[in-house]
Amino acid sequence: MPQITLHDRAGKDLGSIELSDELFAAPVNAAVLHQVVTAQLAARRTGTHDTRTRGEIRGGGKKPYRQKGTGRARQGTPSAPHYRGGGAVFGPHPRSYEQRLPRKMKRLALRGALTAKFDDGAIKVVDSLGLEAIRTKDVVGVLGALEARGRVLVVAPGRDQNLELSTRNVPRVEVILADSLNVVDLLKADVVLIEQPALARMEAIYAGNGGAPQEVPA
Repeated sequence: MPQITLHDRAGKDLGSIELSDELFAAPVNAAVLHQVVTAQLAARRTGTHDTRTRGEIRGGGKKPYRQKGTGRARQGTPSAPHYRGGGAVFGPHPRSYEQRLPRKMKRLALRGALTAKFDDGAIKVVDSLGLEAIRTKDVVGVLGALEARGRVLVVAPGRDQNLELSTRNVPRVEVILADSLNVVDLLKADVVLIEQPALARMEAIYAGNGGAPQEVPA
């Protein structure tokens, strides 16, 4: 099993702990990672862009000039696409960009992302980040003690209002729940800071055969 050093909030070494082979020693499939990242980014698109067709343009019920005798080509309506202000041809309309992927593929990509971050030394484990009050200064001090620099992804075992509000104004620091991990946020993070209780929750959810989700302990 892969091992990693456990730190406290002050950055002190508390010894080493073992990590799950299925999450931190999994095969890294670049093609699957790319496909899952593409699907996740596509799903984040709102798809609300819209253009008006010639039937949706106001006016245009009258011919711009008579059919014959002008020497020009006949025209039916000023709402035609080749007129200024006319309707758009094959323009975008509201749609969903969601791409359906098998559960096993998404689980494989997530495990590969965690393994890649562990191999790069970007995984850090802290015993707890439990904050007694909402103070941004405390979070900045903890991140400095743990040498978590750059874009930091904090993995929490559950909802922690003090942690979420304290990190809200810290640039490039994001808090995510252990049961809501995704490949995009993992890959773009320079440091993945995991609270120790979140490790058990991650293993309960993402380890296994990738089929039906396992029951998560309370």
